[in-house]
Amino acid sequence: MELLRRSGRGLAAVTTYLKGVLGEDSYEKYLEHHEATGCATAPMTVREFWRDKTDRQDANPEGRCC
Repeated sequence: MELLRRSGRGLAAVTTYLKGVLGEDSYEKYLEHHEATGCATAPMTVREFWRDKTDRQDANPEGRCC
């Protein structure tokens, strides 16, 4: 049972790491920042966030491999 618990924690750590590397956790970080800074406006939806992010990356293609 302990081995299963350890492997589950290891898998969770690897998943968290990969999400960070791939940028999948960007929306969660945005929501945390939005809440921490006390913005008066409602946060963007997931769809709005990713559209805004890709539009900004297309307008400023720095540091991207492709």
